[in-house]
Amino acid sequence: GHGYDIHRLDTREAAGQPIVIAGVRFDGSEGHAPDFELGCVAHSDGDVVYHSVVDAILGALTLPDIGCLFPDNDPRLKGADSSIFMEEAYRRMTDRSYAIGNVDVTIIAQKPRVNVDTIGGGLVKEAMRDNLARLLSVNVDRVNVKARTHEKVDSVGEGRALECHVVLTLELQT
Repeated sequence: GHGYDIHRLDTREAAGQPIVIAGVRFDGSEGHAPDFELGCVAHSDGDVVYHSVVDAILGALTLPDIGCLFPDNDPRLKGADSSIFMEEAYRRMTDRSYAIGNVDVTIIAQKPRVNVDTIGGGLVKEAMRDNLARLLSVNVDRVNVKARTHEKVDSVGEGRALECHVVLTLELQT
C-alpha cells in the first residue's frame, strides 16, 4: 500500500499545537525533538507519518481512506493524537489476518530537521522508528524512516508545509 499526507505549517500560536512527526513532538520536551517555532495546522495533531501509514494500510486492504474513517469535521477528533488512527488501522489489518511485512517512510520537510538528537539523547529518526514499530507490533528492522528536503522549491521547500510518503507491504497470516 501507498500513503501520502501534507500539512501546512504556521506559527505555533496560529496552529494551536506543535509539529508532531511519527509521534515525536517538536516542542523541546524530554524524549522528543528540540523545540521548533512553527506548528502544524490540522484538525487532529497533524502527524503526517502516522496519517500516511494509516492510508497505506487501508489502501493495501482496499478499504476507504483515513478521511472517510476519521473526518476532519468530527469535533471529537479535534487535536486528537494520531496514534488512535494507527491503532484502528492496525485492528482492521489484523482482523483480516494480515501483518506488516515492512514499512518505508519518506518525510519531506525543509524544516524542522529530523536527523538530530532528541532532548535527553538518541536520534529523532530512531524515536520515530521505535514509535512506528511499537504501534505496528513489528521489529524495528522492518521499519525505515528517511528524510529529504525539498530543495527550497514550493511550499514544502519554503518551510510552509511538510509531507510524507509511505510504502508498506502486508503479509497474510495463515
